[in-house]
Amino acid sequence: MSDDDKPTLIGQIKEKLIGSKQKWAKEGRLLTGTTAEHTVRLPPGQRLVKDWPVLDLGVQPSVPKDVWRLDVDGAVVNPLSWNWTDFMAQPQVEDTSDIHCVTAWSRYDNRWTGVSAQFLLAQVQPRPEARHVILHSYDGYTTNVTLEHFAAPDVIIAHAWEGQPLSREHGGPVRLVMPQFYLWKSAKWLKRIEFRADDKPGFWEVRGYHNEGDPWLEDRYS
Repeated sequence: MSDDDKPTLIGQIKEKLIGSKQKWAKEGRLLTGTTAEHTVRLPPGQRLVKDWPVLDLGVQPSVPKDVWRLDVDGAVVNPLSWNWTDFMAQPQVEDTSDIHCVTAWSRYDNRWTGVSAQFLLAQVQPRPEARHVILHSYDGYTTNVTLEHFAAPDVIIAHAWEGQPLSREHGGPVRLVMPQFYLWKSAKWLKRIEFRADDKPGFWEVRGYHNEGDPWLEDRYS
């Protein structure tokens, strides 16, 4: 292998991170074998933290607000494309929710500001055949969720956390927040929301992670 063909340092870090998490999936790491009702605040196998750990694929894309766009397309009646001004002109909501990471930490009472998924759905009007939503990020990441889960009242397309703009490391300028599922489903650096009739497992789902990711059912791995 020539020097030109060797992975960059960032590429090496990314490959190492991906490899270690795939190994976790194969080994069933962190699984407790228990489940709980959603009325139990801390899901099985989780530990409560006060900080907000940073997890990504080794790359944190820089997306200036003046170039950011959100495209919503696929099986919808009214596709749309919002720039930052368009996005901020939509009705803004606040929601407070807990978040749960598949690496076994949870953080309570996170206050988000953004546009609700239910409002977005009302604008684009998914076609009758739409059953799945694929989230695309600026770093090339994808993840899949059902339309039913995306339409939950606590799902928010967020641009602020605790009253401050989302930082780059936590997915700014815009990320999805789906509090009822492991955090890998809440795509950071959100770029595109695609509606489909068929499912299309995303980055972690094809690498051994569960297709739904319910923390209370301990859906860590497939």
